[in-house]
Amino acid sequence: MNSYERTMAVFEGKQPDRLPAHPIFMGFAARLVGATYEQYARDFRTLVRAQLATCERFGFDGVNCISDAWREAADLGTELIFYPDAPPAPKGHILADKAALARLKLPDPLAGGRMLDRVQACALFREKVGGEQPIGGWIEGPLAEAADLRGINEVMVDLIDDPAFVDDLMDFVCEMEIAFARAQVAAGADIIGMGDSASSLISEQMYRRFVFPRAKRIVDAVHAAGAKLRLHICGDITHLLEAIAELGVDQVDVDYPVDLALAREKLGPKVVLSGNFDPVTELRDATPEEVFRACARCHEICGQRYILGAGCEVPQDTPHENVRAMIDYARSTAQNAGH
Repeated sequence: MNSYERTMAVFEGKQPDRLPAHPIFMGFAARLVGATYEQYARDFRTLVRAQLATCERFGFDGVNCISDAWREAADLGTELIFYPDAPPAPKGHILADKAALARLKLPDPLAGGRMLDRVQACALFREKVGGEQPIGGWIEGPLAEAADLRGINEVMVDLIDDPAFVDDLMDFVCEMEIAFARAQVAAGADIIGMGDSASSLISEQMYRRFVFPRAKRIVDAVHAAGAKLRLHICGDITHLLEAIAELGVDQVDVDYPVDLALAREKLGPKVVLSGNFDPVTELRDATPEEVFRACARCHEICGQRYILGAGCEVPQDTPHENVRAMIDYARSTAQNAGH
């Protein structure tokens, strides 16, 4: 099997030749090819080169277009500060004044901004490795993008003080993200990652009221476009597991604060899980032997529908021998086809 076939076998509930490994690499990949984070985030050619080099060096099974959370917000007018060794950050939030929402127009993902740069990355990946490696696109989730536009503290207050505004904002975000996802799938993405880390900060009741309906629309739209949906929520989502189980997502990235066995129980046997060892203490700061054991533990808990990865992004200063220990574990599973 090649990497694409191996990964799709897991999604389909079939036995792969070995466990697929898809850690999230951003700064690590940039550093590997001698690029700054700014170059990685601003130029799709650098991103593609870094991702391909990382997969070639370590033997991993998927490439990804993720670089930062500010693609959509930038195309709506958010000014960003770029850094050499860290993701960009906003100078301010364009919805600091809520009245500005009425003036926002849905951006065209192909109009020439940062969204187009990600679409171009999908297209270049398809040219280079289409059908050989699964190509991961990326969008922001409903609450995460609302926070990017409004500010995290402000939107949390709005959830209580102005729910009608939040409804309008999230409906706008939902339409924007669906268009962005469709453009990436059309360009070559096989899997769309949806990052919605802000959702870990709200109650299940609020999640079901505000986030769930919009997330469900995005999931359904991605499936209709012909791609898989990977949900990525950093932090503790224990209280959201039952709601997430109803979304119909194909993959859930489970961060290290969550009990992985409970996640498997609540999300059901058909959802592909990834994670959930701590990317700092159990990956960057561990020994290769400890990394290998962490991978084995997570695989044992999750069973066959598992894609190897840490709880979140691989830190950019992780020792190469520790990164290599992940693929060493994945390759070791070829001897245990009945795992």
